[in-house]
Amino acid sequence: MSADLDFHRAGPDDAAMVRELTRKAYMKWCAVIGREPLPMTADYGHAVRHHVIDLAFRDGRLVGLVEMIPRADDLLIENVCVDPDEQGGGIGHRLVAHAEMETRRRGHRVIRLYTNKLFAANLSFYEAQGYAIEREEAFKGGILVHFRKSLA
Repeated sequence: MSADLDFHRAGPDDAAMVRELTRKAYMKWCAVIGREPLPMTADYGHAVRHHVIDLAFRDGRLVGLVEMIPRADDLLIENVCVDPDEQGGGIGHRLVAHAEMETRRRGHRVIRLYTNKLFAANLSFYEAQGYAIEREEAFKGGILVHFRKSLA
């Protein structure tokens, strides 16, 4: 059902929209970790200028986004979020696939991301997409799980 997505690169005028969707999408995790997840507190004024944020629209409405940080040897997915009203319809899969295409376009063969170990749905989602756990790291009283995927 997500085949009808239109992707657009976020610019400085989109920071508030990015912040709003991210806060809405991550709200469900506050009770799980006892605080706001990092994407809820990020400076999106900075991020839209220094990261690559691609917005996914359906019928003119923002339904998801993927925030990526290009690095020397890979691309790091910093944030993937889907409007809670649209979750379960394949948009997350499309956002990750979009980031993988961007990684290839930039000439990289590796893409990385991380998530909180308590976000069980995220762990299984990324493993189902072919991502392998690279390492775990203590962070703010919890554990970050770093994933890696080699792209052909």
